[in-house]
Amino acid sequence: MLALRHLSKSYVAGKPVLTDINVEIGSRGITAIIGASGTGKSTLIRCVNRLVEPTAGEILFDGRDLAKLSGAELRLARRQIGMVFQEYNLVERLTVMENLLSGRLGYVSSWRAWRRKFPPDDIRKAFELLDVVGLSGFANRRAHALSGGQRPRVGIARAVLQEPKLLLADEPTAALDPAASAETMEVLARVGYARGIPVLINMHDADLAKRFADRIIGMSAGAIVFDGAPAYLTDDVLRQIYGDETWLR
Repeated sequence: MLALRHLSKSYVAGKPVLTDINVEIGSRGITAIIGASGTGKSTLIRCVNRLVEPTAGEILFDGRDLAKLSGAELRLARRQIGMVFQEYNLVERLTVMENLLSGRLGYVSSWRAWRRKFPPDDIRKAFELLDVVGLSGFANRRAHALSGGQRPRVGIARAVLQEPKLLLADEPTAALDPAASAETMEVLARVGYARGIPVLINMHDADLAKRFADRIIGMSAGAIVFDGAPAYLTDDVLRQIYGDETWLR
């Protein structure tokens, strides 16, 4: 589904944030990227859909190198990659339903999008997804009135309504309490498995990653230092990823 080949990124010349990343993501399952702050996790996720431009390397998605696409070709490719943002990027003054339907903007004309006229089938699917993520009855609630635990559910539903082949999640649990974090991960995993969408998520919480992910990628200083099943994420491996032992005590 996705293969990164010799992917590198430097925001400042001579100071790489990502160094020679080589990894493949299959067509199913939950892959969690963990690591300390500043280690390149978000940059890696955002390089996949070209929200961040890679300095070098290939991003092979569904048989095409996204790093070489531009214009209409890139926009079409991005339709196949859903994104759940850290702050969820909800439009606060719009309703939950209006926020969800923005996930279909790439499939309707500019005129219909401006008038917020979406096909009945899109609206039906949006209502179904609200039920799936536990927000049935919230369609007309304004986004600014949602709780912290409800906001990521809207972000997930919007990304899934896009009908992507790959779902990216950029630290969706960073601002949540432990209960809401677990609920958000459970929704991501349930939707991903039910719809056959592979999920690539970056996060800080190693325990949460071990609980929900099928595969964990550990990063340190912009490089991959661990790639394997949660059962192999031992304290020694965690020290290699995070460096400081004090947090393990």
